[in-house]
Amino acid sequence: MLDALYVAASGMHAELTQLDVISNNLANLNTAAFKRSTVSFDDLVYRDAVSSSSALNRVYGQMQVGMGSGVSAISRDFSSGDLIPTSNPLDVAIQGPGFLEVVLGNGEYAFTRNGSLRVDTDGYLETAGGQRLASNIQIPPDATDIFISDTGEVAVRIGDEQELFDIGQIELANFINPSSLEAIGENLFIATDDSSGLMIANPGETGFGNLAQGFLESSNVNLVNEMMTLVVTQRAYEVNSQVIRAVDEMLRVNNSLRS
Repeated sequence: MLDALYVAASGMHAELTQLDVISNNLANLNTAAFKRSTVSFDDLVYRDAVSSSSALNRVYGQMQVGMGSGVSAISRDFSSGDLIPTSNPLDVAIQGPGFLEVVLGNGEYAFTRNGSLRVDTDGYLETAGGQRLASNIQIPPDATDIFISDTGEVAVRIGDEQELFDIGQIELANFINPSSLEAIGENLFIATDDSSGLMIANPGETGFGNLAQGFLESSNVNLVNEMMTLVVTQRAYEVNSQVIRAVDEMLRVNNSLRS
């Protein structure tokens, strides 16, 4: 009977993890290019039940009792979100696979889907969080218009001139297993051993998406799905708590029989 307490407790602990993930997804519902996380569960070890000499047990083999459930993985869904028009020429959304590669303050590289860009004090394109693009695109101080093509070419207009001047190429990065990237906050990810296979290419090439200037990618969190999952999680937690109350009541009755 005591096993039931631990089994129900393992279920409650797993559902609490699910609740934490749902809460984070909902909190980032309006975060540009946020990617939702999902929880996978596994059943835990099994133990043999009390053996029986009945004919039924001999036919079906030894009976086993499961010992609960646990979280096996928390994975990230990198499916694309909807495009939101911003009319800002420095906003770019990635339509399809790929990441913008940026340089962190320690010199290491990170990757993001958030294309909300700006120009730093030296004229280079950087993210809203202050990480400079690894493509090193520098905007001339006298540029009046900035154009970013769907394949990543960056051109500017100087003053009143009609001619456009090419100043660089935005490249995209991608991985064989992007779901294994490690999130470090601010919509940034870093590579891990499991996400090996870094590929760099221009937007629009095979396996890479195109850029859309003047748009931002919304989060891929579906409010309805998250609320449905939240209800199921809450019900599962309640059921497991009821199991604990039932076992506690049965133990109380058992103890009262001895007195």
